[in-house]
Amino acid sequence: MTGKFTLRTTAALTGGLALAASLTACGGGSTTAGADAKDGGGEKVVTVYSADGLKSDKGDGWYDKVFAEFTKKTGIEVKYVEGGSGEMVQRAVREKTNTQADVLVTLPPFIQQADGKGLLQAYAPQGSDKVNGADKAADGKWTSVVNNYFGFVYNKKELGQAPRTWEELLDAKYKGKLQYSTPGVAGDGTAVLIKSMHDFGGKEPAMEYLKKLQANNVGPSSSTSKLAPKTDKGELLVANGDVQMNFAQSKSMPNLGIWFPARDGGKPTTFALPYAAGLVAKAPHAENGRKLLDFMLGEEAQKQVSEIGGGFPARADVKPTDANAIELTKLMAGVEVFQPDWADVDKNFTAHVDAWKSATGS
Repeated sequence: MTGKFTLRTTAALTGGLALAASLTACGGGSTTAGADAKDGGGEKVVTVYSADGLKSDKGDGWYDKVFAEFTKKTGIEVKYVEGGSGEMVQRAVREKTNTQADVLVTLPPFIQQADGKGLLQAYAPQGSDKVNGADKAADGKWTSVVNNYFGFVYNKKELGQAPRTWEELLDAKYKGKLQYSTPGVAGDGTAVLIKSMHDFGGKEPAMEYLKKLQANNVGPSSSTSKLAPKTDKGELLVANGDVQMNFAQSKSMPNLGIWFPARDGGKPTTFALPYAAGLVAKAPHAENGRKLLDFMLGEEAQKQVSEIGGGFPARADVKPTDANAIELTKLMAGVEVFQPDWADVDKNFTAHVDAWKSATGS
C-alpha cells in the first residue's frame, strides 16, 4: 500500500445529539438465526467478551446497569471478560475448537477482523433496524450497541488547557509523560494510526510523525482504560482514549479533560469508534446471547447510554436530553468527523501495524 489512506466523506459536527449525523440513518430488517446446535441445554448464563470502557470498577457503568436489569428480567447470569479489542479477538480465535464466549463486543476494525476469522454468526437483534447501515454488517454478523468517538485526554491541573495540535506533543515537556495504547492490540491504539494517517495525509507522513513522538512515549499498553487514571493523577500529561470511556471516567477523575488533536493549521478531527457486538459462532449459550443483544439494543437500555455510560445511542430513534447528552453535544461541537473505510483498514491492518512497529522500534 502507498502512503494514501482511503477515506470516505468528511463532515463537521456542530449540533444536538443527533450530532451523529453520519450515524443516524435507519434501515434494514431484523432476522433471527436458527438455534445453534450447541445451545447450552437451558443453562441460565451468557458469557460476554468485551473491549473495556463500558463497565465501571465502581459498578455504575452502562454494562453494570444493563447486565443487572437483564439478569433481573430473564434470570440469565452474565459472565463478563474484558480486555483490549484485539486481545478479545485473539482469545476467541484460540478457543475456536472449544468456544467459551456467546457475545463479542469490540471496536472497529476488530469486529470486522473477528468476522473475517469466522468468529461470528448472523443475528440481527431487535432494534437493529434503527441502527445506521454504516454501523452494522449488511449480513447481520454484528451491530453497534453504543456509538462513540476517538479522542485524547489531558491533565487539566498540570496543563491548564488542552494541547491543540499533534505537533505540540513533540515538546520536551511531554517526555515520559505521554502514552498511547498499543496499535494492533487495543482498539483505541489502532485508532491512533487511523487518525494520524488521516490528519497527516497518508501512512508515510503519519509514521514519520509517530517516529518522532516515540521520544516522548512511555511505552506500550494493552488496555486504554488504564491510561486515564494515570493522566488524572499526573503520572501522564496526555494519553489516548475515547469519548464514552473518558467522559464516564471524568465523573470521578476531576483532572481529566478530553480533547481532539489537530494538524498544525488544521481543524480538530475525530471519527466514530462504536462498540460493535456480534453473536459468536458455535456459542455455547447462543439463545441467551440473542436475548442479551436484543436487550442491549432495546429502547430502555439505549436511553441509558448517555445518562449512565457517557456515550451515544446506537439507535437513531433514541434521542436523549439528559445532562450528559447536552454536555457531550458541547464537547463535540466544531470537531470535524471523518469516515474511515473500514474494509480498507481491515485489509491493510497488518501492513499498518507493521509500519508502526518499524517506525517506532516497538
